[in-house]
Amino acid sequence: MVIHLEKKGIRIFAIAESFVQSDLRSILAGVVIRRDLTIDGLIFDSVTIKGTDSTQIILSMYRNINRNDINCILLGGTIISILNIIDGHKLQNLLRVPVIAVSTVEGKGLNKHNLLRFENGDSRVQLYEALPERAELKLWTGKAVHVRNWGITESEVLSLLNDITLQGSRPEPIRIANLAARAYRISCKPTSNL
Repeated sequence: MVIHLEKKGIRIFAIAESFVQSDLRSILAGVVIRRDLTIDGLIFDSVTIKGTDSTQIILSMYRNINRNDINCILLGGTIISILNIIDGHKLQNLLRVPVIAVSTVEGKGLNKHNLLRFENGDSRVQLYEALPERAELKLWTGKAVHVRNWGITESEVLSLLNDITLQGSRPEPIRIANLAARAYRISCKPTSNL
């Protein structure tokens, strides 16, 4: 799918998480938001802390929200819930929608030996090694973000992120999805009982 950045009605499916160390599962919030930052849909699910289910859960969330007007998936990172690695290539390939993973923190990368200590360590290492290198992009705010992208060019990513970042380095859809995930975790369901 080609993203048409000139269209005002672009809809982004932003996904962010919330958990605390004692949780067994992390809450994911998926927010459908237009480029003008109008919220147009919301869905919740959870992934296993230290698990390997993040990609499948995001696929399920996308399908369950049942929208055919989503132009882009925006992830608050590719490594969530203590090494639950999201396969952006698989998301883009199966859903035919561009995928962008954004991090506002400059990481040093993972130690592959640490990944091997976890269940399914070999598959985690393969998934991690298949991730594209992160690119650093400087936003109109003067702040930098680190992105991985599938099905969309870096220049298109920069243009879109500049449109949806109001201040600092955190894109507004990710900020809203994170707030929603945190609110759900705190007020609706203790994640340790999921």
